Amino acid sequence: MTELILIFISTLLINNLVLSYFLGICPFLGVSGKIESAFGMGMAVTFVMTLATSISWLIYHLILVKFNLLFLQLVIFILVIASLVQMVEMFIRKFSSSLYQSLGIYLPLITTNCAILGAAIFMVARKYTFVEGVVFGFSGGLGFSLVLLVMAGIREELDYADIPKVFKGTPITLITAGLLALIFMGFSGLFSNL
Repeated sequence: MTELILIFISTLLINNLVLSYFLGICPFLGVSGKIESAFGMGMAVTFVMTLATSISWLIYHLILVKFNLLFLQLVIFILVIASLVQMVEMFIRKFSSSLYQSLGIYLPLITTNCAILGAAIFMVARKYTFVEGVVFGFSGGLGFSLVLLVMAGIREELDYADIPKVFKGTPITLITAGLLALIFMGFSGLFSNL
């Protein structure tokens, strides 16, 4: 149980996929303009990442390893992620058209979100058990959502700030992302005693 808690905290805060590994930067910068769309994207990514790591673990261990087809790992993981994203897109379109409209082009881009693919690859590389892989996928998605929501909140406040013209838009967003990465690095010292 302690190992699962450490995986959860580490993936959520210390080794955040966005701020530590720079995975998923495109949706991080593209959807973090409004809290509503950031929340929707975060929940969609969390759902897809949790399912993708679970299904990828099963396919990897029950099929690829068993039949010595490890060279297909990347292709299989991409197919799993693409299939899950199609399901999520159909669900959001049917039950929340406003969220579907606000996410726009970024919803299909979950398919190419390297944070999800990275989570599946990290799970295999770290030799996680099935339960550890599910916890890792879930906490990775929550970490993505947390960073996305924090960034969206900051960007909404920056709209009302007196920022020099040179820094408006992308420059201040990248500076803010860098500062967030430094802040999240501070959690490694806080949890170093675990």
